Amino acid sequence: MIWARVPTLVCVLAALAGCAGSRPSGLPQGPAAYAVIPAAPGSPPAPAVRTLRAGDAISVSVFREAELSAEKVVLDELGNVQLPALGELAAARRTPREFAEQVAARLGERFLRNPRVTVALVSAVAEAVAVEGQVGTPGLYPLSRNETLLTSLARAGSPTQLAELDEVVVFRTVNGQRMGAVFDVRKIRTGNAPDPQIVDGDLVVVGFSQLKGAYRDFLAATPLLGLFTIF
Repeated sequence: MIWARVPTLVCVLAALAGCAGSRPSGLPQGPAAYAVIPAAPGSPPAPAVRTLRAGDAISVSVFREAELSAEKVVLDELGNVQLPALGELAAARRTPREFAEQVAARLGERFLRNPRVTVALVSAVAEAVAVEGQVGTPGLYPLSRNETLLTSLARAGSPTQLAELDEVVVFRTVNGQRMGAVFDVRKIRTGNAPDPQIVDGDLVVVGFSQLKGAYRDFLAATPLLGLFTIF
């Protein structure tokens, strides 16, 4: 009879519900998430002093000491540079001024009295945010001033129909430690939760709803009319 397979469909959907995606474990959610990834300020923040990072090119000038200077050196993948007489030095996560002070201190220990060192940024790696998971166009996107989670998602083509909107994770490295927090995009869109600030190097991962995905695959494999067979 017609509808004979409706119970079968119900059972399948119940099974699918049982395998629905589990929530990210070990990561703060709700209000606690904003302690890790703060909300964007009401007005654009003042530009922060940029620190050096891997891929940046800098010049190091030692006053009246051309042989100790470097016209252009690039920070390697670990954030280190090779300088004349000093060898390898860690430059990442320091401002040009801080790194100049570090170089001057090392030169003062070994070669010169009261060396005068100037460090300038020759070329900088662009600031970016990576967006992965269930979005229209995953990828690496340039960071705008006062970037937020919603603007980053919009850049990546917005979440797909299979996205788990209450399981959007933002990962961030703070003082060398990898951290993350889970956000509910639906609440952010409706104004019921703040829109978190996104900064350079963040990774946004939009979760996948296993139930939605399995239901879509089930319907694709079994046409709807095939469910209602007359016996």
